[in-house]
Amino acid sequence: MAKQPHLLVEEGDVHETAIVPGDPGRVDRIADLCDDSELVAENREYKVVNATYEGVDLTICSTGIGCPSAAIAVEELSRVGVETFVRCGTCGALQADMEVGDMVVATGAAKEEGTSKRYEDEVYPAVPDYEVLSALVDGAEANDEEVHVGPIVSDDAFYNESDEYVVDWEDANLLAIEMEAATVFSLARRKGLAAGAICTVDGNLVAGTQKGADSDDELPEKAKDNVERAIRITLDAVTGL
Repeated sequence: MAKQPHLLVEEGDVHETAIVPGDPGRVDRIADLCDDSELVAENREYKVVNATYEGVDLTICSTGIGCPSAAIAVEELSRVGVETFVRCGTCGALQADMEVGDMVVATGAAKEEGTSKRYEDEVYPAVPDYEVLSALVDGAEANDEEVHVGPIVSDDAFYNESDEYVVDWEDANLLAIEMEAATVFSLARRKGLAAGAICTVDGNLVAGTQKGADSDDELPEKAKDNVERAIRITLDAVTGL
């Protein structure tokens, strides 16, 4: 199979399980917690690293921000051998009792994005694979972490999440908002593959805070620390798949 045009990988370059954070910098953070790692390719927003964690071979690949770039990552990784995708990211809480640093394992994602709708009707569900979802919950328990488990929303318009949208999502008991899961779930399902997602809360839209609202950096310090907790849960989940 030819080398993929964006990820610059070909068959034999990657493993069957991939952890897919949005941020290329998070690829390095995940790799640093593995037993060994090796850079495979790097282009645009995509950084691909192979690693081993507790005897399990895995690939780590950033997807960039949003569903269009995430779809490219899923499409190209699936063409060269990846069968399971585990998103490890950040999200904004949509329930008042959720705090920065809380963990969310998604049971589904509302399609407030356009990419998955180019593949299928929006009434088709964007849901994770049950085994991946269960492995993430088990990984949290193995790390003595409590997690919120429930539906989230994937949205395209980070700067247009108005009060009306937030109230509606809160009333629907959606737990959190992020920008990639709906397409990752939908594409994996359509291809007969598996996907799941865990995100750590970096702000609370009900309280009127977004990432960076109280920090000079993208993430507040507490969220930075808790990204590593989410990574450890993800790595433990991968060993159980």
